[in-house]
Amino acid sequence: MAQRTAIGQRAAIVEGAAKATGQARFTDDVRLPGELCGKILRSPHPHARLLNVDTSRAERLPGVRATLVGKETPGIRYGARPLPGLEPDQQGLATSHVRYVGDEVAAVAAIDEDTAEEALQLIEVDYEPLTAVFDPFEAIRPEAPQIHDHSPGNISVKHLWNFGDVERGFAESDYIREDRFTTSPVGHCALEPHACMASFEPSGRLALWAATAAPFTCRAQLAMTLQMPESDIRIISPYVGGHFGSKVHMYPHYFCAALLSKKTGRPVKITLTRDEVFGTTLKRHPMTIWLKTGVKRDGTLVATDCRLIADGGAYRSSGAVVLLLAGTFLIVTYRLPNVRYEGYRVYTNKSISGAMRGFGAPQMRFAAETQLDFICRELGLDPVEVRVKNAIHSGDRLANKLVIHSSGMTECIEGVVEASNWEEKRGKMPCGTGIGIACSSYNSGDGMPMRPRSGALVKIDEDGGVTLLTGVTNIGQGSDTAMGQIAAEELSISLADLRVVSGDTDFVPVHSGSYSSRGTLWGGTAVKYAAADARRQLVQVVAARLEVSTGDLEVGGCRVWVKGSPEKGMSFAEAAVASAVNRGMPILGRGVYGGESAVFDPVTGEGNLSPAYSFGAQVAEVDVDRETGKVKLLKMYVAHDAGVAINPLSIEGQLHGSVQMGQGQALTEELVTDGGCILNASLADYHMPTCLDVPDTESMVVETEDPTLPVGAKEAGEGTQISTVPAIVNAINDALGTRIVDLPITPDRILSALAKKADRNWQQETGL
Repeated sequence: MAQRTAIGQRAAIVEGAAKATGQARFTDDVRLPGELCGKILRSPHPHARLLNVDTSRAERLPGVRATLVGKETPGIRYGARPLPGLEPDQQGLATSHVRYVGDEVAAVAAIDEDTAEEALQLIEVDYEPLTAVFDPFEAIRPEAPQIHDHSPGNISVKHLWNFGDVERGFAESDYIREDRFTTSPVGHCALEPHACMASFEPSGRLALWAATAAPFTCRAQLAMTLQMPESDIRIISPYVGGHFGSKVHMYPHYFCAALLSKKTGRPVKITLTRDEVFGTTLKRHPMTIWLKTGVKRDGTLVATDCRLIADGGAYRSSGAVVLLLAGTFLIVTYRLPNVRYEGYRVYTNKSISGAMRGFGAPQMRFAAETQLDFICRELGLDPVEVRVKNAIHSGDRLANKLVIHSSGMTECIEGVVEASNWEEKRGKMPCGTGIGIACSSYNSGDGMPMRPRSGALVKIDEDGGVTLLTGVTNIGQGSDTAMGQIAAEELSISLADLRVVSGDTDFVPVHSGSYSSRGTLWGGTAVKYAAADARRQLVQVVAARLEVSTGDLEVGGCRVWVKGSPEKGMSFAEAAVASAVNRGMPILGRGVYGGESAVFDPVTGEGNLSPAYSFGAQVAEVDVDRETGKVKLLKMYVAHDAGVAINPLSIEGQLHGSVQMGQGQALTEELVTDGGCILNASLADYHMPTCLDVPDTESMVVETEDPTLPVGAKEAGEGTQISTVPAIVNAINDALGTRIVDLPITPDRILSALAKKADRNWQQETGL
């Protein structure tokens, strides 16, 4: 790889000091003169017809400044990602039906929170309860109640893909295995609750401060639902205290705050309670996955047939893409010539399932990686050797015509195997302890966002300052730092020599959003192009002033000089002034990237979903108490192929955070519901791992070269988490000799699996 200066440095995040000292301003910290407190009245019914909403008593309460009901609004629906045949299905406020406990019915704005809460109690709503359905298997039965008229059978989304010849593949297989896996609904648990502040200006423009990862996506959806031009809406995203997929699209509280501000002429802030965050934002799709896989005796994968049902909840959100990526990453991780995928996302009268870190890939890889270990056990094969045998390599063309330009899969496997001393431990560990491995892959941004491009500007000020304006939103992942490193590399300056502006639609270029792992590749490429354009302009200005060829100049340290004669040159400040005087324009570099190589057909599943794919491997070591079923996660070994590592320190942080998130989903986390109501909607009851539970983690960043990528970086935020869960599951099954297939693996499930194993052994030994 070429010599690098800023890229590859272990840089602390540029906003670190502000966050560490409490100076970072999050959405709820925003204060505006005359602001009001907004609150939302939510449905207590999982399914009902909305007959009447009477706000008259609430309006008479002293301190109430406005109320809002669905019939006052345009009633425009939103929520669908742009896939063929899918229409938006969600409203900012319900106008005729409510479809889950928590659906938005009315809103109020008052002088303080207590008054707003009291006003909600005074709103009278007439409901006609309807039959509700909570189980996706019941929802698809012919006699089930229809949740949406536009979706017969309550099928929200379906994908039917066929690659190769699956039946022939099974006929050629030496061993075929079938299993059924289930995953649980999981919350994002971002530390910052969802919040927004809306303020309509006298000019009619709307300013909205929101904890969002995708300001331009939110602006588009808000403009559609409010029937306003996008240019009349400004979205400002302050620091975001955690996202993980939960803060991508517009939420009803944005919509309500905006209309309440318009009615009152005053700013309105709505901050959700933790109970509302759990119950009315998004969650990971719970899935049931049937997997049938055929292999040769040596472990070579031949064919896979997968059927999947996902519980989508009441509205579609981004569920279409979740289902799509689940199918894609059934295919991508290993060479698999014959694949059939049949996936259904089903409406139920529960809270909405949507985007969460990995977009469906974690559920699919849990099933596939766990089953692969079952196959290895039956055939007496080493799970590591089988994974290496089937690993994807650079240049491979997969069954769905997807081309892999670079893969560090083998290097990742080798890294975690060596670090964990796999050969010395496998099959030789003390009773109750086990070791497991799993692999993963993920896209670096998909080619189907609402705004399929990313832009950047690099401005050289007349005092020599360098300002980068990037559409990539900083959600805590360190994007301001990474984007700054890319710009600094291109301009041959240090990270300290520039400042980064992001998260404001009035100032930064369009970027679809910090989701689906697109930030570094898509946004970073736009930054590289913009910085290169600024560098070109600098060189042209200095060449004209010094009367030399542009090829005779070098750039570095905020100066441009003649090669071999460093005294003959100009500072960035001098060049910026010269540009204004001689060219009549500032030095302003521009860059746009649209992921041109990402051409994908969601109907057939064929093509390249993304410009590039990351790969990873993890090894887990566990100790399981056979008497109590309690699992102690001893150590994790994590390797990730990030392409060119822009900031290795930041990537290592992602790897460690991924382990904690995956640990919770494997062992403890599950949203428990009854009658559509979430019973554990608090951090105290939800059982997310704390810092006391996190294992020792050894992380490895694997760098690979992809000739098709201008910057070279691949994703390092979502793929890092995908193999954590199956690695832990495989370690538990190794420790106990069990075949646990349901998440989370609670002590009760472990004890049940041990009891079933004992029963099987008794039957085998006695014949009874």
